[in-house]
Amino acid sequence: MLTHWTAVEADLHAEYGIDVDDRDLMRRRSWRWLEARILGLLSADTRLHRALAPPPPPSTTPG
Repeated sequence: MLTHWTAVEADLHAEYGIDVDDRDLMRRRSWRWLEARILGLLSADTRLHRALAPPPPPSTTPG
């Protein structure tokens, strides 16, 4: 997950309007709060989802 942090950061902003550079916000919120939102990114069409679960390659069935 941390290897895809750029996608996580961009998706948190795009999907939830969360700026992870907002230190006051991040200090007020729990790790559970952040975890729930990151997991939510995995169930939507996001950069993170596409990075971790890329679509299958097109089939090459004979025509």
